[in-house]
Amino acid sequence: MIRMDIPPIDPTIKKTTAIHWAWVILAISFANLFVNYSVRLGYGVVLPEMIQSLGLTRTAGGSIYNAYLFTYILLTPLTGLLTDRFGARPVISACGIILSLGVLLMGTTRTLWTACLFYAVVGIGATGMWAPVITVVQRWFDSRRRGLALGIMSTGYGFGFAAMGAVFPWIVRHFDWRYAWYILGFAALAMVVVNSVLLRSDPESAGFHPWGRTDPDKSSPLVFKPKEIASRRFSAIFTDMTFWKIGLSYFCISYALYGITTFMVDYARTQMGIPMEKASLLATVHGFAQVAGVLTVLPLSDRLGRRNMILVSNGFITVSLVGILMSRSPGLLYGMVGLLAIFYGATFPIYGACAGDYFPKAVMGTVIGAWTPFYGAGAILSHWVTGWLRDTTGAYDFAFMLNTTAAALGFVLFLFVRVKHRRSP
Repeated sequence: MIRMDIPPIDPTIKKTTAIHWAWVILAISFANLFVNYSVRLGYGVVLPEMIQSLGLTRTAGGSIYNAYLFTYILLTPLTGLLTDRFGARPVISACGIILSLGVLLMGTTRTLWTACLFYAVVGIGATGMWAPVITVVQRWFDSRRRGLALGIMSTGYGFGFAAMGAVFPWIVRHFDWRYAWYILGFAALAMVVVNSVLLRSDPESAGFHPWGRTDPDKSSPLVFKPKEIASRRFSAIFTDMTFWKIGLSYFCISYALYGITTFMVDYARTQMGIPMEKASLLATVHGFAQVAGVLTVLPLSDRLGRRNMILVSNGFITVSLVGILMSRSPGLLYGMVGLLAIFYGATFPIYGACAGDYFPKAVMGTVIGAWTPFYGAGAILSHWVTGWLRDTTGAYDFAFMLNTTAAALGFVLFLFVRVKHRRSP
């Protein structure tokens, strides 16, 4: 039997385990993302049934998602700062409780305002499911293994999206759309227990060195004093033009991706005339293609560099959006959505990994949190504009053209980010 002792919190105690605890942290992070992104990306799958049942417009449907994003981007910088100050474990556990409450309430909604309110609560809980999660994984793995670790972790949201696309039609057929929220709410509640018992904020406090470090005796500790964090936060982040260049590129690619992903099932169903069960399979194609993407694109970024892979990724996203806009058959649409998803899945973790490459380790959570408003603003604007243009023009064509233009701009902006040379271990 393989022995897996739970590592102690006391940093003076060292334990030897048959499996490095970094892999347990990675498995927990995978599960957190699976549940969180089933909730977040699954909204686009639930959307057609939900707006039909509640008698809402697509603009209103976009507004519900924007209520989530508003609280998410407002509080994620604070969540990232708290992660640097107090560790990921208490932040993720507390946010998990709020997330589960909001998702369960989504199943009870009857009006637009309650849907916005409850999904805003979900957004508050979700702040603990990205910046703290990606930070804790980067701290448990050596810098030369972060792409691999983030790739494995990021399969969580691909599988989550794929599962919603496959399971949701069955839920509707046997129950109704509300049960999708109930199931996800109880899953989020279960993860609170897992995080509270097994998660550790950093390897040093648990008696480990980061996995993959070849010379741990010469490595610098990842535990910093609050004064050091405070002094580095403002001098090394907000006065660095690299922060703003990456953030603006993040805004553009977020605008491009969310306008398509949130409305693609509705686009297939209402504009292309594809039946609901086949249209919802776009989410399954999207999800499994994300898994393939994060397992290849992110490890490649360890070798080729984060900047080069982001340029490749944003370029292919632009090409795939052109293909979706020109699709006239279900087969081509499935293919272009799959191509988009290969790079979609790697987009968010690879932008997050730039925090560890361009800024001090002590402020990774703060940097990732500070980039979130760029991401969220792009997504919010995209939802409103895409939904409004669809309601106004009766088609998604012009809205998807704007998404394509934004992706191309995200590519161009990253050309101005300096090349980051590999640091010696």
